[in-house]
Amino acid sequence: MIKICFVCLGNICRSPMAEFVFKDMVKSAGCDKDFYVVSKATHSDNIWNGSGAPIYPQAQQCLTAHGIPFDSSKEATLLKSSDYEAFDYFVGMDNDNLYYMRKKLGGDPRHKIHALMEYTPQGGEVADPWYTRNFEKAFADIQSGCAGLLTYLRNN
Repeated sequence: MIKICFVCLGNICRSPMAEFVFKDMVKSAGCDKDFYVVSKATHSDNIWNGSGAPIYPQAQQCLTAHGIPFDSSKEATLLKSSDYEAFDYFVGMDNDNLYYMRKKLGGDPRHKIHALMEYTPQGGEVADPWYTRNFEKAFADIQSGCAGLLTYLRNN
């Protein structure tokens, strides 16, 4: 089983969208039993007294509009150093995420940390829709990155 952790700043927009887009893709491909997929945050901005915020409403609306099922009880969860041993891939949305992932995970000696957009021809980053307000653009980038990641994993 391949264990993947999608990561963004607060775990309320991009990383949960990636989690549920990827889960939908592997289910459609008939290989969902081959993957364990979660998402986490690099910062605790959306976690208070041990409880995390739910997926941001516009991110939920975007997933719904594209027919992507998601767990409405999903709460923001913080990335921990112990996660490094538990997962095969950590997939971040932007360069800041990659920086903080390396910091929180104590480096990356086994090269588990990757940018989602590295699995696409265009590369780059998934812009944070919390700031850009462009959830459709973030969704399109996430969908492209998840498709590329799945193709990569199936071929390797």
